[in-house]
Amino acid sequence: MQGDNDFPLSEVPDSKRKGMLSMAVILLGFTFFTATMWAGGNIGAAFPISELLFVIVSGNLILGLYAAALAVIAHKTGLNTVLLGRYCFGEYGSKLSDFVLGFTQIGWYAWGVATVAIVLTTLLKINESWQTPLMILFGFGFCITASIGYRAMDILSKVSVPLMLIFIAISFYQGLIDVGGISNLFSIEPTTSMTISSAITVVIGTFISGATQATNWSRFSKTGKIAIVATLIAFFFGNGLMVFIGAYGALIYKHADIVDVLVAQGFMLVAVLMLFANLWTTQDNTIYNFAAAGCNLFRSEKRRMITVVGAGIGTILAIFGMYNYLIPFLILLGTFIPPIGAVIMTNFLFVYRSNLPKLSDVVLPRYNYTGLSAYAIGSLAAYFSPWMPPIIGMVCASISYMVLRTVFSSTEIPVKTN
Repeated sequence: MQGDNDFPLSEVPDSKRKGMLSMAVILLGFTFFTATMWAGGNIGAAFPISELLFVIVSGNLILGLYAAALAVIAHKTGLNTVLLGRYCFGEYGSKLSDFVLGFTQIGWYAWGVATVAIVLTTLLKINESWQTPLMILFGFGFCITASIGYRAMDILSKVSVPLMLIFIAISFYQGLIDVGGISNLFSIEPTTSMTISSAITVVIGTFISGATQATNWSRFSKTGKIAIVATLIAFFFGNGLMVFIGAYGALIYKHADIVDVLVAQGFMLVAVLMLFANLWTTQDNTIYNFAAAGCNLFRSEKRRMITVVGAGIGTILAIFGMYNYLIPFLILLGTFIPPIGAVIMTNFLFVYRSNLPKLSDVVLPRYNYTGLSAYAIGSLAAYFSPWMPPIIGMVCASISYMVLRTVFSSTEIPVKTN
């Protein structure tokens, strides 16, 4: 029974591990997301193309390395982020990270549900009164593959990801024709302003929450190499491609979303297919992440039930206007999510020295005040930092954890005795 429920409260056994193709497509499907393109559009209007490429590469390289480091830990332990959080935040203290990570995923889910309803009514010229019924339909419809689990999401991604790559190639080629070639593209002047630091923070914020919880799939990797490569493909190349396509569309057509760009290019059918492929592959991953956090929060193996409940909450948020708060939400994610991953990585390397015992074999405190304090310090440092909050938050959280652990905590691993 638990094998069908994707091991929400325990390690993934070796017999259930997956290969490169499965890992790469499911993570790419996750990072191919409309909101990322929308953020890319905001960045694209603020920089000449040469600086824009620097921002995209820099931001996604940081994001990819962060995700890959967590992916290796997930592969070695078979645990996802919320379960790893118990080791450094405590049995009850880890509920803080459960809540923070779960809330961010519900926010993304709500945004996606609202987006598909709003865009579909606009494309098909349907009365706006249909938006709420469509939000309810897609809010619960998108969670079907997630409620089934990894197997269903794997199948969906293997179909959707190649289709999306084809659609993106078509749009990119048509865009070059319409703008008059690469030289004209590079001559487009920015129309807004933004600092490079803020732009990189937005790029990281586009998927820092997803990168922190991508361990829900990377823990299924057969080897460490698969975990690293698949994660970098998704979070460096995949997310980077989405940011670039959003900026590209904004520069040429004043539309960041590739769906709107495809419509402007005259590809209506392709636009509708892209809308569903793009959002469904991310929405099912997003609500799956919420369920993983919820299972740890309530210490429940009823992953399917929590998935449906989360879909209901996300749908309600969508109906009440989550669509209008994307950029502030991204900045919030880029500030408060990275310190969680930093503390987990530092705990794994510094305290357990890459040799984490099984959850069933350890005695953990209710609250690990060292880990919680380090997270608070990292978050405050990120919030008040004038320069690249995600990086400052991770560095401060990591250093704080090492210092506090050295000063106040025993370095012995609390293993149960028979």
